[in-house]
Amino acid sequence: MARNPRGKRSRRLSLFERILSVNTSTVVCIALILFLIFLIAFSATKLFFVNNSKNSVEYDVQKVEVLADEKKDVVSVQDESDSEALYTSPELLEEKEEDFSALDGARSFTLCAIGDVMCHNTQYMDAYDKSTSEYDFSYVFSDISKYTMSPDITVGSLETSFAGSDVGYSNYPRFNSPDNLAYCLRRIGVDVLSTAGNHCLDMGFSGLSRTIDVLDGYHLSHLGTYKTQEDSEKILYKYVKGTKIAFVNYTYGTNGIPLPSDKPFCVNLINKDFIKSQLDTAKAEGAQLIVACMHWGTEYRTTANDEQKDLADFLFQNGVDIILGNHPHTLEPMEKRTVSLPDGSTKDCFVIYALGNFICDQNAENTRNSIILNLRITRSAEGSISIDKVTYIPINMYKNPSASSHKFRVLDINNVIKSYEEGYDTSIGKAKYNDLVVQLKKIKSIVGEEILQ
Repeated sequence: MARNPRGKRSRRLSLFERILSVNTSTVVCIALILFLIFLIAFSATKLFFVNNSKNSVEYDVQKVEVLADEKKDVVSVQDESDSEALYTSPELLEEKEEDFSALDGARSFTLCAIGDVMCHNTQYMDAYDKSTSEYDFSYVFSDISKYTMSPDITVGSLETSFAGSDVGYSNYPRFNSPDNLAYCLRRIGVDVLSTAGNHCLDMGFSGLSRTIDVLDGYHLSHLGTYKTQEDSEKILYKYVKGTKIAFVNYTYGTNGIPLPSDKPFCVNLINKDFIKSQLDTAKAEGAQLIVACMHWGTEYRTTANDEQKDLADFLFQNGVDIILGNHPHTLEPMEKRTVSLPDGSTKDCFVIYALGNFICDQNAENTRNSIILNLRITRSAEGSISIDKVTYIPINMYKNPSASSHKFRVLDINNVIKSYEEGYDTSIGKAKYNDLVVQLKKIKSIVGEEILQ
């Protein structure tokens, strides 16, 4: 019988094809299983190294009730007639207007302002404690907390979000930070945070909403971003030493991220008609002092641009007394003005076009310098406002190159320079000392001299 090698080859090929088909399917299945294992392992690792934000909020809020006492313990109660007295801080919860209805005569108080609160990944990685699996930023502020705790009211600008660990903590261009940062801000005496900025929608409306929830949880007053239309129509008031202060906050934009079409109220954008309507509301509701927190200007510029100057004039003419600028990541000049109003009267006004970065890990020129600004304000018995004194503490965001952890610290520049020169503390080293001497001169040349009269 003749062989049929062609037929045999055909049968062998078919068998090979069947084996190849089986093996390919098996390989695909194995690959899918390995990929799923990788995803599970990655998620587990992320959960292990990143605090669960919901639990963090729940845990830290238990400590909130002691925050007011911690702030008050820092200041010694002195006679209010002493012009240089330290002042007690407002309560955590807003005071009621009627509590101050019987106060007569001139009342003085201090308002403190700090710059942008940023949080790069290097910062929150540095704040992570492996032994507790928690974050703690408190060490960053240890040198300067006395300056933010002692004034009557302290105001800051938030340049990150608290959207929760489940979406992942993140760096530029879309920031999301651990909740403990908010807790530590409250603990160092920050009373009010402006939240309308170019990064407020980095994590979408849900991130914006959760940020508000976190701030509410720590009794940190906030303005500029809102969860509901009803909330957006309310002006934030704080009552300090008998003075009803209105705060307003606006941003130039949100980095191209559109406002949700069904929630256009969620962020206050700069619009003169809208701003005027809010200022008119504040005046109609009895505001005795109006503070505008403006997210404006040109990044990395150390002088105000024409738009800032125009808006400042507009704000002063429409009822604003004090403008606190942020966003450029660098300091810009401050100015006290006597403003003439349409009715022929005049009033004291003050603007600082930009306060720089309070905390950050940026490296561009001038981005690590800032100030802690202090205004001494008096409201006369007749209701007029005078800005009696403007002083500031020059600060620098230090990153210790030789430390393995807790690298970041906000330095009181004057104190560090003095300690180094007198030999009390030379730990920063000669190079950093020389740098701080240079930075101190820069700060003074940009911001201007303190105003003592």
